[in-house]
Amino acid sequence: MRTNKDYVSVSDVSDKQADLGWSSLGVSIYIKALVIGSLLWYLFREEFSQVVSRWVKDPSWSHGFLIPLFSLYFLNQRRIEILRLQPRPNYFGLICMFFCIIFYPLNVIHFKVAYAKPLTVVAMLGAIVLFLGGWRLVKYAWLPVLYLIFAIPLPGRLYRSITIPMRQLAAQIAAVLLNFMPNLEATVNGVVIDVVYKGVRMEPGLDVAEACSGMRLLMAFLALGVAMAYLHDRSVWQRIVLLASTIPIAVLCNIVRVTATGFIYILWDPRYAQGIYHDMLGMAMLPLAFGLYGFLAWFMSNLFEDEGAPEQDVIVRTKD
Repeated sequence: MRTNKDYVSVSDVSDKQADLGWSSLGVSIYIKALVIGSLLWYLFREEFSQVVSRWVKDPSWSHGFLIPLFSLYFLNQRRIEILRLQPRPNYFGLICMFFCIIFYPLNVIHFKVAYAKPLTVVAMLGAIVLFLGGWRLVKYAWLPVLYLIFAIPLPGRLYRSITIPMRQLAAQIAAVLLNFMPNLEATVNGVVIDVVYKGVRMEPGLDVAEACSGMRLLMAFLALGVAMAYLHDRSVWQRIVLLASTIPIAVLCNIVRVTATGFIYILWDPRYAQGIYHDMLGMAMLPLAFGLYGFLAWFMSNLFEDEGAPEQDVIVRTKD
């Protein structure tokens, strides 16, 4: 018996995989997607309009424009696996679709839970994926679909219940740090820092407003943390650490912002602690947050080395 061996380099296989693009899908697939997308927009057009309007008007949710783009990017990262699938329709997804269609008007008329309305749109999208592609497609599309929740503004009551403790925490720690300065006494009354500098009470007090709660940075940075944890080629525990670190990093950066605002208010000029200057200081916290996050990622990469399978330079195919 004679044996022949063909040697195929890994780079050749990678090139073939790279050739798989969305253009390889048939025109009929895009027509179906266009029809389904149009129907989805028609059914939930009011919700789409309200959410986008909130993105435009509320700076705390302006990052919503980026969330769908990240979801598409996640899908594109798994395009090779998705394009090689042999999807099988799952009729449980059809049942979920009917449930979403029935629940939406019931919620509008009877339950009246505002936050549930845009969530129904996300659930509907997930049901469509399950119905058309089955669990095989859900395996690769579940995160891009669920990631869209980050673009949905939280209910006002829940938002305030989170921001008030964050504002109080920032005010208390900022007051402690300000008290290290000579001739300065800072006390906290709720979310207001009362300052006495060189025996003179500064009026008005330094109010840690809702914009200083850090919620804006927290929501945007949490969404980014999920993206980075998903895209980084790391062990599961390191991804969990990176995701969990977004909350303390965002809180820490907000404390730095409130403290810096306090020093500007006291030592420089109160007008530089508000308005556009205040917003610019908030923007400056983004590089700080990214730097801390990047340092943590670098630290774990260099301190812990995950054992992986050895890389192969050549793939051997044997023909008998």
